[in-house]
Amino acid sequence: MAVIVKYVVERNGEEKMTFTSKAEADAYDKMLDMADELFGLISESKLIEDEGKQEELSLYLAKNKDEVLYALGAKKRKAATPKKPKVVEDKADDSNESEEDAA
Repeated sequence: MAVIVKYVVERNGEEKMTFTSKAEADAYDKMLDMADELFGLISESKLIEDEGKQEELSLYLAKNKDEVLYALGAKKRKAATPKKPKVVEDKADDSNESEEDAA
């Protein structure tokens, strides 16, 4: 018989997601905590009256927290390391010179 360890994320008595890794379960739980905080902020604004839409937006922003932080200027994007360009010699120029020398 095999033993399988499962980590269940539960909110208000409702099972949200099951993971095989504690780290993944903790990360998902943290994302749900952020969504709860964002939900409060969004609902206080009265800009969106539909509670379902408020929840969708809260989850979207929490799932994309890095992009939100970039947009707010609270986090900088990692600079891509520039690659060195390859130097390619133009063979056509060399052949033209030899033709001119022959003439």
